[in-house]
Amino acid sequence: MSAIHIKFPALTLKAGARTLQRIRERGLAAADVGTLPGAAGGPKALGIQGLDLALFGEWLPSAPRERSLIGSSIGSWRFASACLPDATAGIRRLGELYTQQRFAKRATIAEISRSCRHMLDALLDGQDARILNNPDYRLNVVVVKSHGLLAHDRRDKLGLGLSSVIASNLFGRPRLAKHFERVILHDTRRAPPLAQLSDFPSRYLPLDTGNLRHALLASGSIPMVMEGVRDIPGAGPGTYRDGGLLDYHLDLPYSGEDVVLYPHFTDKVIPGWFDKGMPWRRGDATRLQDVLLLAPSREYLAQLPHGKLPDRSDFKRFLGDDVGREQYWRKAMQESRRLGDEFLELVSSNRIAERLQAL
Repeated sequence: MSAIHIKFPALTLKAGARTLQRIRERGLAAADVGTLPGAAGGPKALGIQGLDLALFGEWLPSAPRERSLIGSSIGSWRFASACLPDATAGIRRLGELYTQQRFAKRATIAEISRSCRHMLDALLDGQDARILNNPDYRLNVVVVKSHGLLAHDRRDKLGLGLSSVIASNLFGRPRLAKHFERVILHDTRRAPPLAQLSDFPSRYLPLDTGNLRHALLASGSIPMVMEGVRDIPGAGPGTYRDGGLLDYHLDLPYSGEDVVLYPHFTDKVIPGWFDKGMPWRRGDATRLQDVLLLAPSREYLAQLPHGKLPDRSDFKRFLGDDVGREQYWRKAMQESRRLGDEFLELVSSNRIAERLQAL
């Protein structure tokens, strides 16, 4: 047993008002869960892999039903992996492919984009149709259409465009409407699990085998890191980018009365990517009333190598030492099994209500 496996809670569990009351009154069953959000966060996904494996490999399949998966950036890739015929193998495959990525010191945006396309091709492995025909899961991929200078990939123009976005966001999130349009590409068998969207211009479009890879690549295309994806089939002309720019942690108005189960990297819900440095910008309690959020505890994080989950800064931290980075990331994935094991133990023993905090 690893030295990390000591006696402290690995998970923090927070619930919105309605789910908090619901679980305290009658517990939590897999059949209660109708929607799962997946946040943007890059390599942080590796640090909660064990939670994804427990949910998609064991707990949710114990009560098969139609469920909506809605993700931006790496969240959409995690969920596409879970929609593959063998969810466990798909989730593990994503972790390994991501870990194996290597970039030269001065890798260009084009080179990074090409590497990510190859990773996506290897992950899906020609099984696009099977993702969209999954008997239980309905995939929703969040992207943004970029306006003005943000439609360019030249660093000078894109840099000016991003400066304008940052300034607009300081005066309020609604001002981002002039820079971005939200686009949600979804499995046509079920409408997206959201009430009416009125915060930003938004469109729902069908997700099919002709645009699935375009949508997934766009959803993870961070400006200044990757090229925008142009002219997604069915979405019309334009440059499409990371859905986390608007919906970083998916602070969205979830519809229905099912539990919204949110396996997350942190116990906070930050609305947009540009809100990361604004601690007063947090998720709306009304929109999140049905959410049950699962995140690594502070004690768990403190025991990890470097005291954190993997993140994109590790490519610089381990520059010239890809072997060291890969070892660190694999260690984080290995340790994350404790997150999944603890969740399964809490639900099987009906002790989950004891650990809930208000979101």
